[in-house]
Amino acid sequence: MAFGTYAKGSRAERELIAFFVEHGFAVIRAAGSGVNSLSPDLLAFRKGRQYAVECKAWDSGSLSFEKEKVAQMKKWEETTGMTYFIGWRVSRDGWFIFPVHTLQEQKKTFTITLAKAKLVGRKPEELV
Repeated sequence: MAFGTYAKGSRAERELIAFFVEHGFAVIRAAGSGVNSLSPDLLAFRKGRQYAVECKAWDSGSLSFEKEKVAQMKKWEETTGMTYFIGWRVSRDGWFIFPVHTLQEQKKTFTITLAKAKLVGRKPEELV
């Protein structure tokens, strides 16, 4: 992974963490997020609300995940009982947050188009 891509992703994670903290959530960032694929990038909790979020900062017409990664996300969701969300940060458009089950299975990956993410995704403000 290119350093610039890693830095962009880290900035996006910190942006979403700051948003949740500003709205009264306790937030945990997974150690080794981006390397350890066994847990979401962040967990946010507030008065009965709980979010597990895999953060991506990607300026493209679609976002894809390897099938094994999606299987791990779904297993984590099943084990914890928490809905596993994807948080997709797109320059100039902001965040689109949607459940992992929104991804569509393709031959080699699970994918969502930006158009679909805009339709089904929620903005962070809708989660608080």
